[in-house]
Amino acid sequence: MESLGSRIKQLRLRAKLNKAALARKVGVSDVTVSYWESGAIKQIGHERLVALAGALECSLATLLEGDASPALLPLCHEGPLPWQQPQQAAFQLPPYLPLAVQWQQACFIVTPAPKNSFPPLKEGELGLLGPTREFHQPGHYVVENGQRFDMQYLEQPPQTDAIRAILLGRWQPSAAP
Repeated sequence: MESLGSRIKQLRLRAKLNKAALARKVGVSDVTVSYWESGAIKQIGHERLVALAGALECSLATLLEGDASPALLPLCHEGPLPWQQPQQAAFQLPPYLPLAVQWQQACFIVTPAPKNSFPPLKEGELGLLGPTREFHQPGHYVVENGQRFDMQYLEQPPQTDAIRAILLGRWQPSAAP
């Protein structure tokens, strides 16, 4: 599996940028870029990742998972759910990703679409959803209410067959170092 550092270097070369040029675009030193590429710095905050993706002219998903990565899908209150839309490729979770729920099925990376609110998932945050119609354990679920989808915290199975997905993980933008 390709590391994040090697993807940063590969994407930097593809964008025809040297380390100093990339550093200026992201707002860090060229030494920091060297540390990212070598793997000496393994944790990169969400805001820096977004800035890196912009500077490298690629999607955040491509930066994190490579060219074969799944697309970041908008989550809306109305219309089909992201995994019900044509040509949306699911992916399997890497085994090293710590989650509260053991998940062996396909999942999708989503973010609230503009003008859509899915507490606790806020605008700009990424969520990992596992499509399901079953209650697995207490947690946040995408629930269908008539023609509308909302995210609700469920402590026990609902009385109706309204569950459409479970929130497996969420990533919030972090403060810049």
